[in-house]
Amino acid sequence: MASPKRRLQGLVAATITPMTEHGEINFSVIGQYVDYLVEEQGVKNIFVNGTTGEGLSLSISERCRVAEEWVTRGRNKLDQIVIHVGALSLKESQELAQHAAKIGADGIAVIAPFFLKPWNKDILVNFLKEVAAAAPALPFYYYHIPALTGVKIRAEELLDGIQEKIPTFQGLKFSDTDLLDFGQCVDQNRQRQFAFLFGVDEQLLSALVMGATGAVGSTYNYLGKKTNQMLEAFERKDFSSALNYQFPRKNHF
Repeated sequence: MASPKRRLQGLVAATITPMTEHGEINFSVIGQYVDYLVEEQGVKNIFVNGTTGEGLSLSISERCRVAEEWVTRGRNKLDQIVIHVGALSLKESQELAQHAAKIGADGIAVIAPFFLKPWNKDILVNFLKEVAAAAPALPFYYYHIPALTGVKIRAEELLDGIQEKIPTFQGLKFSDTDLLDFGQCVDQNRQRQFAFLFGVDEQLLSALVMGATGAVGSTYNYLGKKTNQMLEAFERKDFSSALNYQFPRKNHF
């Protein structure tokens, strides 16, 4: 079974794919981007080619090159690099998964196919299983984002027995506002060392109460330092300060 050096936890920046004014990927700034995340924001985990990175708007070749550059530039600086490899084509998703393994990524993530949608849990799990099997040495994460995919299968239902089908399954990125579903994912899998990564940045504090072990989001590119302070406040049970970090412009009494 695949297992990371340690469980993916804390903040994970969903990286932006830098572009030139002519619509070409600006690979030259990714090294600076890595340094900025680590030194200025205190964020050492990244999620590449996801929604924020516009991975599904890039060609397969571009996605591979972007992943390579992040892995190369992040070596010995970042803790974990997860590559989103979801695609409408199973073969393309498998190709991206194999590529992620080849370049030394720390994990892969996949969204549900969203054109001809899986209509039940078994169909979705079978798709995910085929992708995960293409990179059997890498931890696998499900990327749950029903508002964009239109796939309404509850994450709690999906997780039931998932490691029997996908041995490399290590957790999920939960990008939905249904905190009941998220909380049930955590509650019903307490014996497993899954990563429960919340993906709605403005609700992170609520998700921490429900048992989130980390978070993946776009705002951690520039609010990583502040959000880490919120995590620290929550950890020491200073909930008033944590709330002020979540909503810094409001007064709470």
